[in-house]
Amino acid sequence: MGYERQRKGEAAGLRTHILVCLGSTLLMIVSDRFAMEWNAAQAPVWLDRGRIAAGIITGIGFLGGGAILQFGREQHGLTTAAMIWFVAALGIAIGGGFFFMSVIATVLALTVVVGLGMLEHFIPTRGYMSVELRLKRA
Repeated sequence: MGYERQRKGEAAGLRTHILVCLGSTLLMIVSDRFAMEWNAAQAPVWLDRGRIAAGIITGIGFLGGGAILQFGREQHGLTTAAMIWFVAALGIAIGGGFFFMSVIATVLALTVVVGLGMLEHFIPTRGYMSVELRLKRA
């Protein structure tokens, strides 16, 4: 995921994406182990593995927010921020043991980023468009 950003010269490149994914994976594995230990010890307080995952997603939002720059009416870095958020979610899925789902999600995300990146040249970015949709009543 980060290679595409690196190739385009964006701020968050390959190393950033790898570190975010590895960190999320590690935290999810630790969260899972904590939950198993508390369950084995029959602790009076219930610890679910989703707590750390929620913290990861919240914290990564701040990292992604730092990747977004605003120049007048234009924003830059939104795709990079979304990819950082996605890579964190990917790490959570990997750490949770959802390997097949992680591979499918990565393929879909790469298809969106690379595939739609090629189509952006044909999509107008400025001005107004009017779309009319007509449906026949049944």
